[in-house]
Amino acid sequence: MSFFCLLWVPFFLLLRRSLTGASGGSIFALLFGSITAVIQFLLGDLVNPVGFGFSRWLYGFIDIVSLPVLLPVILYTIRLVFRSSSGDADFEGFTMFWIIPVGALRALSWSAQSDPLLLVAVPLLWTALAAGIAFLIHLLMESYSTIVKIGYFLCILALPIFGALTYWAFFSQQTLLGFLFFAITHVPLGLSFVISK
Repeated sequence: MSFFCLLWVPFFLLLRRSLTGASGGSIFALLFGSITAVIQFLLGDLVNPVGFGFSRWLYGFIDIVSLPVLLPVILYTIRLVFRSSSGDADFEGFTMFWIIPVGALRALSWSAQSDPLLLVAVPLLWTALAAGIAFLIHLLMESYSTIVKIGYFLCILALPIFGALTYWAFFSQQTLLGFLFFAITHVPLGLSFVISK
């Protein structure tokens, strides 16, 4: 399971790039992903979860599932605002490259626990969030309707919430609810395979 956590994100990135024909990478994303992964490893968890309530969900959102994906998305958005050159935005590629060192360090730190929730489900959620948010951002940018844009924006906000809910439900041993949230989190990723951006 540790190897899955280590290799899943680069494997998924390679698969997506082979299907879409995209090429290249981001040294900037790898570098800052490595820096943030080391900083978080040294600082430890930002949230101290107690029991199975809101603090456990917040722990899943900030320390485990959602923030590791949202951080590169936010940084890439800021970078695009101040970038002088034009071109297609690559939210998915930037985020995936950022998560590669995060996944590698997490594989090492979580390996002793041998927890499939951390070592298997979380990497799957990372890729679902990274690809799903990137897909929704592209749809938002290409839409001309204000109402539709608002809908996509709300979906972008909801996706990391459902990702953390997935972690919370599985940790709380609410398996059916966990699979439901897991499926919801993967809907935009699934649509991205069949709908051209």
